[in-house]
Amino acid sequence: MPSRNREFSEEILLEAYRQGFFPMAEHRHGPILWYSPDPRAVIPIESFHIPRSLRRIVREGAFAIRYDTSFEQVMRACADREDTWISEEIIRVYVRLFEQGHGHSVETWKGQALVGGLYGVTLGSAFFGESMFSRFSNASKVALVALVQKLRKDGFTLLDTQFLTPHLAQFGAREIPREEYLNLLERALKQNPRFSG
Repeated sequence: MPSRNREFSEEILLEAYRQGFFPMAEHRHGPILWYSPDPRAVIPIESFHIPRSLRRIVREGAFAIRYDTSFEQVMRACADREDTWISEEIIRVYVRLFEQGHGHSVETWKGQALVGGLYGVTLGSAFFGESMFSRFSNASKVALVALVQKLRKDGFTLLDTQFLTPHLAQFGAREIPREEYLNLLERALKQNPRFSG
């Protein structure tokens, strides 16, 4: 079950990640709740699976990939839906994390248009994926492929996706017991790779 916490700041947020928790607002203007699901979903970075049709799209270079150029824009695009857990308070604190070097976005562009992407947080060698969006077919999937390629190159060991969805399952996402997740997290926090732009 989620737990409530009236305080919400970047310091509290980072400490929550270190302990295996993440926040979601009850709704766009609702209170923030803290979650630590059991089981927890992760994508094993080394065995990440790219569907054949998507491999072709990546090879053809259908989208330009950029990192950390439009973090807040990506967050707002992820929140641009009828029912969202990404409140203004969450956006405010995550933008501060971005300014501190912990928040990151992977963006897919068509010309000058941002058409897809994802954002998350890094601590140690862990990347905590938060949300993704797509305004063009396969745009968010290509962003996920780019993210995993970057995490491999930069030496990250843990890609946390929080919950398992059919969308993520096609890439090899799986559920693991929370205890196993916390062990992986503890090891990841002892390392310090750099998420290079």
